[in-house]
Amino acid sequence: MPANVLVRPYRDTDWERLCVIHDAARLDELRQSAGVAAFLPLTQAADNEGLFDYAVCVAEADGRVDGFVAFSDDELAWLYVDPASYRRGIGRTLVRHAVDTAPGPLTVDVLEGNDAALQLYLDEGFRQLRRVEGRMAGNDAFPAVALILRHVPSDLRA
Repeated sequence: MPANVLVRPYRDTDWERLCVIHDAARLDELRQSAGVAAFLPLTQAADNEGLFDYAVCVAEADGRVDGFVAFSDDELAWLYVDPASYRRGIGRTLVRHAVDTAPGPLTVDVLEGNDAALQLYLDEGFRQLRRVEGRMAGNDAFPAVALILRHVPSDLRA
């Protein structure tokens, strides 16, 4: 974990920053997977996909929110990092926080083509269970292919 990163619970005052982070990072994700036509801003996606049905935490780096994660007891549902902070350990720190906080193993869906996210999850101990063709979560007008991964605790990895 980078020394200058603090993970803390979401506050209402973080909303505008989460919108900026999500909207920029989501476009990057969609460019490599389902296509940018499937984009919905966080102001819509949060309701459509139940963001606040999950525990939401943010990562502050040098006092600025640079990423967020949302997870439940068994699912890592949201992970977004400000594109200006890619490859600085923010996403990894948030994944580790979710894995360490959740009471059981987490599953995560990764859009096929989002190779950077897939590699992060694989590096952090997730293993692919299956590939699923279907519709975009929260925006079912668009087809999507997801890879379903599950975290395997380090003592059980081969």
